[in-house]
Amino acid sequence: MDADLEKQLLETTSEIWLVTGVAGFIGSHIAETLLNCGQTVYGVDNFSTGKQQNIDLLNNISKDKFKFFETDINNREAITSLVSKCSYVIHQAALGSVPRSVEIPVNSHNSNVNGFLNLLDIVKSHKNIKRVVYASSSSVYGDSSKLPKKEGEEGHVLSPYAATKRINEIYADAFSKSYGISIIGLRYFNVFGPRQDPNGPYAAVIPRWVSAIKKNETATIYGDGETSRDFCYISNVVYANIKAALSENLKNQSYYINIGCNENTTLNQLFDIIAESIVGEGSEKIKPKKEDFRVGDVRASLADISLSKSLINYEPKVFLREGIFKTVASS
Repeated sequence: MDADLEKQLLETTSEIWLVTGVAGFIGSHIAETLLNCGQTVYGVDNFSTGKQQNIDLLNNISKDKFKFFETDINNREAITSLVSKCSYVIHQAALGSVPRSVEIPVNSHNSNVNGFLNLLDIVKSHKNIKRVVYASSSSVYGDSSKLPKKEGEEGHVLSPYAATKRINEIYADAFSKSYGISIIGLRYFNVFGPRQDPNGPYAAVIPRWVSAIKKNETATIYGDGETSRDFCYISNVVYANIKAALSENLKNQSYYINIGCNENTTLNQLFDIIAESIVGEGSEKIKPKKEDFRVGDVRASLADISLSKSLINYEPKVFLREGIFKTVASS
């Protein structure tokens, strides 16, 4: 990954960063960039969804500056020890997937809410932590029909997963007001990129379709294909996390901001771009099959990123089409 922008941000600092969910898709990319920029990273993961190959990759970058701890974020003793040594916390650990949360809501709550609450309760007693950056989700906008999605205009959540992310934002507000912690939540809009897992019932749409088309298998669209999303390439998300951690515009309070591209794409359009990136000429002959809409899915999602721009100077650098071609080339 091109880390020139991140190197500019990090060239004057050398810190220890705690990255939770470090074996996961987003967490491993954040840790990779931090290590490539000379930072020290303490990584935590329990491998509930993370991959050992991501840890191997990070170890290959720097065995001196990367320290991995296989543990759960609800392990109070282990997390306390790590927090006491770090300056920044980048919290990515969670059980993702709306369908997973609908099937087993208690697991999503235990990981996403209890884990985050445990982390904040530890951080409040450690003044060495300059800021906590955590992963929220565009799913918090729920049934709001307003487009683009704007902070402060949330609807009613439509899934247990969305509820966990909204509860985390409420806890972040409460802890910031009670203890003066600097906390910022990033509402991710459909993140994709290299190393995203294409397998299993809860796999995200882009890696699943890339894998299916490459194997000459039929890909599935849930609904009529006119469901739309704001797809955000992984390098934009990495940059946003580092910007959020280091921004001098933020006070010791709680914020939550959208991280997307302000780019609207239907699933039908997405399928065509993926097919073209893999097959090239003749890709229009590849057709998906259509199945019923899934419970909890939002019909349309598009990020208003004006607050992200003003607070942390966030600007997406890689948009959908380029990101798809980068992802396919790396797979």
